[in-house]
Amino acid sequence: MTSYDYQLFVIGGGSGGVRAARIAASLGARVAIAENFRYGGTCVIRGCVPKKLLVYAAHFAEDFADAQGFGWTVPAAEFYWPKLIEAKNKEITRLSGLYENNLIGAKVAVMHGAAHLLDAHTVAVNGQQLTAEHILIATGGTPFVPQIPGIEHAITSNEVFDLPQLPQRVLIVGGGYIAVEFAGILNGLGAQVTLCYRGEQVLRGFDDDVRAHLFDEMVKKGIAVLLHQDVARIDKLANGSLSVDVSGAHASSHMVDAVLYATGRVPNTMGLGLAEAGVVLDKAGGVMVDVFGHSSIPSIHAVGDVTNRIALTPVAIREGAALANTLFGPSPVSADLTTVPSAVFSQPPIGTVGLTETQALAQYGEVDIYSSKFRNMRHTLSGRDEHTLIKLVVDSASQRVLGAHMVGADAPEIIQGLAIAIRMGATKADFDATVALHPSAAEEFVTLREKTTRTKNH
Repeated sequence: MTSYDYQLFVIGGGSGGVRAARIAASLGARVAIAENFRYGGTCVIRGCVPKKLLVYAAHFAEDFADAQGFGWTVPAAEFYWPKLIEAKNKEITRLSGLYENNLIGAKVAVMHGAAHLLDAHTVAVNGQQLTAEHILIATGGTPFVPQIPGIEHAITSNEVFDLPQLPQRVLIVGGGYIAVEFAGILNGLGAQVTLCYRGEQVLRGFDDDVRAHLFDEMVKKGIAVLLHQDVARIDKLANGSLSVDVSGAHASSHMVDAVLYATGRVPNTMGLGLAEAGVVLDKAGGVMVDVFGHSSIPSIHAVGDVTNRIALTPVAIREGAALANTLFGPSPVSADLTTVPSAVFSQPPIGTVGLTETQALAQYGEVDIYSSKFRNMRHTLSGRDEHTLIKLVVDSASQRVLGAHMVGADAPEIIQGLAIAIRMGATKADFDATVALHPSAAEEFVTLREKTTRTKNH
C-alpha cells in the first residue's frame, strides 16, 4: 500500500479550501494546506468583507443628510479615507489570523508559500516535495484586465482597498456586480464617478427589471453611466492624472485620478501545473469537475471560483464541506446548488434568488409576474428620491414561485428568508396566506395581487 505524507493537501487558503481542510481533519484525515498570500482568500482579504465595510462607510453621507428630515441637526461631516483603510486593515488582519488559528486548532499542517503540482500525487512548496493521496485545488479567481495601451496605469479590485488616498475622479470599467458596487462606494465617499460598460445595460445575467431599476437609481445618485462604450487607451500625464479615451456609441475623453477595471474574474490556475498533470481545464482555465468536485484525474479535486461555476463564497464553503465528506466521510456528498441566493451590495442593494423572468420563460413557457415599485417609508420624511423594486416570478401552471428579486434597502437581508421558501417549493398561494409584517418593505412580497402573464416569445 502506497504511503503518502498527507491524505489531503489543499492548495489555497480561502473559504472553500479552509472549510475542506478543517472538515477533513475532523474526520480523521492527515491534512496540510498552503497559501501564498494571506489566509482567508479573496472574500476576507480583498473581496466580500472589506467591500461590505466600505459599503457601510459610503452610506453615512446619505444618512447624515436624511437625518435632517427626522429633526436632527447634523454639522458638516468630513471623511478621512486613511482612517477607514486603517480600520479595515485591522479587521482583515484579525479575520485572517482567525482562519489560520482555526486550521491549527483542527490539527491541519499550515504552510505559507506558493504550491504547485509535480504529478497527480506530489506538490512542491517552499522547495519541499510532499505527497498526498488527494490534492484539492482551491485557489479562487483573479481579476481579468484586457491588454490595451496604458493598462499598466489601471487598478483592479485587488488594489483599490489599499489606495493611500481616495481618488477624487474615478473611471470604472465594467458593468458587473464589482463595478456597480465600487461605483456606489466611491460615489458615496465623495468621488466623482463615471462607469463605462460596453454592454447594453449593467448587471448582465440579472433580471432585466432589476438591471433597469438599479441603472436609474445610480444615475439619480450622480454616477455617470456610459453604455455601449469601452476604454481604448489610458495615458498618464506629468501631473499624475490619467487621460482616458473612450470609444463606442459616443467617443469621449476623460481626465481622472484613477481607472478601476472590474471586467470580470478568471480562475486562478496559472503556474499550478494542472494541465501538465493531465487535469482538464475549460477555455477560461477553470478546473472542470463533476458534481462531487472530482477533476479528470481521480486524485485531484477542485472547489470554489477556480472551477469557473458559481463564484460565491457560501458556494465554495458548501462545495469544500461536501468534498471533504465525500473523500473521508461514510458516503459521497454533492453540494445542492439548485437555488442559490445572491446579493449585489450596490446602492441601493440587490437581493435575488431563483430564476429571472427570461430564464423562467425559457424553461416554463408561461409565467405570472408580480411586481411593485414604491418609495420606502423612510424617505417620506427624508425627502430622498429613491425607490424600491420587488418582483416575483411565478410558474403559471403550478403557481410555484420560481424567483424573487428586490432592489432597495435591506434587500439582501430580506431575500435570505425568501430563499428558504422558494427552495422548499412555496407557491404564490403560500405567499398570499402569510400575514404581512407591517410596516416594512418586506411585507410587499406577501401583498402582491396584480399580475401580468407573459408567454415565451410574446
